[in-house]
Amino acid sequence: MSTVSEEPVSSIDKYKNAEGGWRLRHVKGDLFSCREDEVLAHCISEDCRMGAGIAVKFKKQFSGVDELKKQIYIIKKVPGQCAVLKRNKRFVYYLITKEKYSHKPTYDNLRQSLEDMKSHCLQNGVTGISMPRIGCGLDRLSWDKVEEMLKQVFQPTDISITVYTLPVKPTGKPSFH
Repeated sequence: MSTVSEEPVSSIDKYKNAEGGWRLRHVKGDLFSCREDEVLAHCISEDCRMGAGIAVKFKKQFSGVDELKKQIYIIKKVPGQCAVLKRNKRFVYYLITKEKYSHKPTYDNLRQSLEDMKSHCLQNGVTGISMPRIGCGLDRLSWDKVEEMLKQVFQPTDISITVYTLPVKPTGKPSFH
Protein backbone atom coordinates (compact mmCIF):
# COMPACT_ATOMS: atom_id res chain seq x y z
CA MET A 1 0.00 0.00 0.00
CA SER A 2 1.42 3.36 -0.92
CA THR A 3 1.28 6.29 1.42
CA VAL A 4 -0.04 9.71 0.57
CA SER A 5 1.97 12.73 1.57
CA GLU A 6 -0.06 15.83 2.21
CA GLU A 7 2.91 17.99 1.42
CA PRO A 8 2.06 20.38 -1.40
CA VAL A 9 3.21 19.83 -4.93
CA SER A 10 2.50 23.48 -5.69
CA SER A 11 0.35 24.46 -2.71
CA ILE A 12 -2.21 22.87 -0.45
CA ASP A 13 -5.60 24.56 -0.37
CA LYS A 14 -4.49 27.09 -2.96
CA TYR A 15 -8.04 28.35 -3.40
CA LYS A 16 -10.79 28.35 -0.76
CA ASN A 17 -14.23 29.85 -0.56
CA ALA A 18 -14.83 32.14 2.40
CA GLU A 19 -17.66 29.78 3.38
CA GLY A 20 -15.17 26.90 3.52
CA GLY A 21 -16.89 24.81 0.79
CA TRP A 22 -14.88 24.57 -2.40
CA ARG A 23 -11.13 24.08 -2.33
CA LEU A 24 -8.34 22.89 -4.58
CA ARG A 25 -5.84 20.70 -2.79
CA HIS A 26 -2.61 19.19 -4.11
CA VAL A 27 -1.36 15.85 -2.80
CA LYS A 28 1.85 14.03 -3.67
CA GLY A 29 1.02 10.34 -3.97
CA ASP A 30 -0.79 7.64 -5.88
CA LEU A 31 -4.34 8.59 -6.91
CA PHE A 32 -5.43 4.98 -6.45
CA SER A 33 -4.43 5.01 -2.78
CA CYS A 34 -7.32 7.35 -1.91
CA ARG A 35 -10.37 6.08 0.01
CA GLU A 36 -12.55 3.54 -1.80
CA ASP A 37 -15.57 5.84 -1.66
CA GLU A 38 -13.74 8.82 -3.17
CA VAL A 39 -14.97 9.96 -6.59
CA LEU A 40 -12.31 9.83 -9.34
CA ALA A 41 -11.92 11.58 -12.69
CA HIS A 42 -9.58 11.46 -15.69
CA CYS A 43 -9.56 12.21 -19.42
CA ILE A 44 -10.23 9.78 -22.27
CA SER A 45 -10.82 9.87 -26.00
CA GLU A 46 -14.19 9.15 -27.61
CA ASP A 47 -12.80 5.91 -29.06
CA CYS A 48 -12.20 4.57 -25.50
CA ARG A 49 -8.75 3.21 -26.32
CA MET A 50 -7.24 3.90 -22.88
CA GLY A 51 -3.96 2.30 -23.95
CA ALA A 52 -1.40 4.63 -22.36
CA GLY A 53 -0.76 6.73 -19.28
CA ILE A 54 -3.03 6.66 -16.24
CA ALA A 55 -5.97 5.59 -18.43
CA VAL A 56 -4.50 2.06 -18.52
CA LYS A 57 -4.70 1.90 -14.74
CA PHE A 58 -8.30 3.17 -14.76
CA LYS A 59 -9.23 0.52 -17.35
CA LYS A 60 -7.60 -2.23 -15.30
CA GLN A 61 -8.99 -1.06 -11.94
CA PHE A 62 -12.59 -0.29 -12.98
CA SER A 63 -13.02 -2.14 -16.33
CA GLY A 64 -16.35 -1.11 -17.89
CA VAL A 65 -15.10 -0.27 -21.38
CA ASP A 66 -18.30 -1.75 -22.83
CA GLU A 67 -20.40 0.40 -20.46
CA LEU A 68 -18.45 3.49 -21.55
CA LYS A 69 -18.83 2.62 -25.24
CA LYS A 70 -22.58 2.22 -24.72
CA GLN A 71 -22.72 5.74 -23.27
CA ILE A 72 -20.59 7.13 -26.08
CA TYR A 73 -22.06 5.30 -29.07
CA ILE A 74 -25.69 4.71 -28.04
CA ILE A 75 -26.37 7.68 -25.76
CA LYS A 76 -24.12 9.75 -28.06
CA LYS A 77 -21.60 11.21 -25.62
CA VAL A 78 -19.05 13.32 -27.53
CA PRO A 79 -15.91 15.32 -26.74
CA GLY A 80 -16.86 17.98 -24.24
CA GLN A 81 -19.05 15.59 -22.26
CA CYS A 82 -18.49 13.15 -19.44
CA ALA A 83 -19.17 9.40 -19.25
CA VAL A 84 -19.75 7.92 -15.79
CA LEU A 85 -19.27 4.52 -14.21
CA LYS A 86 -20.68 3.64 -10.79
CA ARG A 87 -18.34 1.33 -8.92
CA ASN A 88 -19.40 0.25 -5.42
CA LYS A 89 -19.52 3.45 -3.37
CA ARG A 90 -18.02 5.78 -5.97
CA PHE A 91 -18.55 7.42 -9.31
CA VAL A 92 -15.69 7.28 -11.81
CA TYR A 93 -15.79 10.15 -14.31
CA TYR A 94 -14.36 9.81 -17.80
CA LEU A 95 -13.91 13.28 -19.28
CA ILE A 96 -14.18 12.90 -23.05
CA THR A 97 -11.75 15.53 -24.31
CA LYS A 98 -10.91 14.35 -27.86
CA GLU A 99 -12.22 12.10 -30.63
CA LYS A 100 -9.31 9.70 -31.09
CA TYR A 101 -6.55 8.57 -28.75
CA SER A 102 -3.93 9.99 -31.13
CA HIS A 103 -5.48 13.49 -31.09
CA LYS A 104 -4.78 16.22 -28.55
CA PRO A 105 -7.59 17.76 -26.52
CA THR A 106 -8.66 21.37 -26.72
CA TYR A 107 -9.11 23.58 -23.66
CA ASP A 108 -12.68 24.15 -24.81
CA ASN A 109 -13.47 20.41 -24.82
CA LEU A 110 -11.86 20.03 -21.40
CA ARG A 111 -13.90 22.93 -19.98
CA GLN A 112 -17.15 21.54 -21.42
CA SER A 113 -16.44 18.07 -20.01
CA LEU A 114 -15.67 19.60 -16.59
CA GLU A 115 -18.99 21.48 -16.73
CA ASP A 116 -20.78 18.23 -17.61
CA MET A 117 -19.06 16.45 -14.71
CA LYS A 118 -20.00 19.32 -12.38
CA SER A 119 -23.66 18.97 -13.37
CA HIS A 120 -23.59 15.24 -12.60
CA CYS A 121 -21.89 15.94 -9.26
CA LEU A 122 -24.49 18.53 -8.26
CA GLN A 123 -27.37 16.21 -9.25
CA ASN A 124 -25.87 13.33 -7.25
CA GLY A 125 -24.62 15.07 -4.11
CA VAL A 126 -20.92 14.66 -4.88
CA THR A 127 -18.82 17.04 -2.77
CA GLY A 128 -15.29 15.94 -3.66
CA ILE A 129 -13.38 14.67 -6.69
CA SER A 130 -9.86 13.25 -6.83
CA MET A 131 -7.94 13.37 -10.09
CA PRO A 132 -4.48 13.45 -11.63
CA ARG A 133 -3.27 16.62 -13.36
CA ILE A 134 -5.92 16.08 -16.03
CA GLY A 135 -4.90 16.72 -19.61
CA CYS A 136 -1.32 17.52 -18.63
CA GLY A 137 0.42 14.18 -18.99
CA LEU A 138 0.42 12.62 -22.45
CA ASP A 139 -2.06 15.26 -23.66
CA ARG A 140 0.40 18.07 -22.85
CA LEU A 141 -2.02 20.81 -21.77
CA SER A 142 -0.60 23.53 -19.50
CA TRP A 143 -1.25 22.80 -15.82
CA ASP A 144 -1.49 26.51 -15.01
CA LYS A 145 -4.35 26.88 -17.53
CA VAL A 146 -6.08 23.68 -16.38
CA GLU A 147 -5.79 24.67 -12.72
CA GLU A 148 -7.35 28.06 -13.48
CA MET A 149 -10.13 26.28 -15.39
CA LEU A 150 -10.83 24.02 -12.39
CA LYS A 151 -11.11 27.14 -10.23
CA GLN A 152 -13.51 28.84 -12.66
CA VAL A 153 -15.73 25.76 -13.01
CA PHE A 154 -15.84 24.54 -9.41
CA GLN A 155 -15.26 27.56 -7.15
CA PRO A 156 -18.95 28.59 -7.25
CA THR A 157 -19.87 25.13 -5.85
CA ASP A 158 -19.18 23.14 -2.68
CA ILE A 159 -17.27 20.52 -4.72
CA SER A 160 -13.66 20.21 -3.58
CA ILE A 161 -10.96 18.99 -5.94
CA THR A 162 -7.91 16.98 -4.85
CA VAL A 163 -5.15 16.72 -7.45
CA TYR A 164 -2.69 13.86 -7.09
CA THR A 165 0.83 14.05 -8.47
CA LEU A 166 3.12 11.03 -8.39
CA PRO A 167 6.39 11.45 -6.49
CA VAL A 168 9.40 11.86 -8.76
CA LYS A 169 12.12 9.20 -8.72
CA PRO A 170 15.77 10.30 -8.53
CA THR A 171 15.84 9.69 -12.32
CA GLY A 172 13.45 12.64 -12.72
CA LYS A 173 10.59 10.41 -13.88
CA PRO A 174 7.33 9.82 -11.99
CA SER A 175 7.27 6.57 -10.00
CA PHE A 176 4.44 4.36 -11.30
CA HIS A 177 3.31 1.52 -9.05
